Amino acid sequence: MSSAWKVAYADFVTAMMAFFLLMWILNMVPPETKKGLAAYFTGEGTYESSNVSPVSNNPFIQDTEKLDTRDIKITETERANYAIARKLKQMLMADAPKQSAEGISADDVGVLLRVNSDALFAPGTAQLAPAAEKILNQVVSLLKEYNLYLVVRGHADEQEITADSAYPTKWELSGARAAAAVRFVSDGGIKPTRLRAVAYADTRPLEPSTSPEGIARNRRVEFYFHRPDIMSYSVVY
Repeated sequence: MSSAWKVAYADFVTAMMAFFLLMWILNMVPPETKKGLAAYFTGEGTYESSNVSPVSNNPFIQDTEKLDTRDIKITETERANYAIARKLKQMLMADAPKQSAEGISADDVGVLLRVNSDALFAPGTAQLAPAAEKILNQVVSLLKEYNLYLVVRGHADEQEITADSAYPTKWELSGARAAAAVRFVSDGGIKPTRLRAVAYADTRPLEPSTSPEGIARNRRVEFYFHRPDIMSYSVVY
């Protein structure tokens, strides 16, 4: 009995160490990751956790035509993201096919443009469709106007891989599409050091691939514009 208190004390010390370790870890976690974890536990992050907040939740993106940044206090990063998002919105409302765009999102790192891959590429290939030139030229124009870096994320699905396909799996297809978009942007005069191409295949679905509509929405290309100083952050990928 005389040693029982030692066991209880040891358990208490262990619990306190675990608590302070947890506090330290939470303090070191970037805000974007915290948002992703919060979305997961609230049921909002069942599928892709892109660390990008929806347009409707971002006051600097929604109602961009009505927002006057001269009358509100925002950071330079938020001001830049607002301007970029407005440019993308104008692009989508003008020449780019409206049905191809899944929308524009933003976080405190950059701005995301999501486009259905069917509008950019011929079915099952990495061959750029005629409509792709309009969209990609707008991307080039944006990169020339702003000192931004770009990550192009390719997504594909198993249904696009057929017996006579030039790509053995969806990994090669999604990678080839991202590379084709980056090559076009690079040929447009953007330095390759500002560009990255990433393949995701079907590992980051937006919704369950249980319907033709869901499969079509998951088959997409994402253009993530971000500041140069966070090129090494995992959040951009």
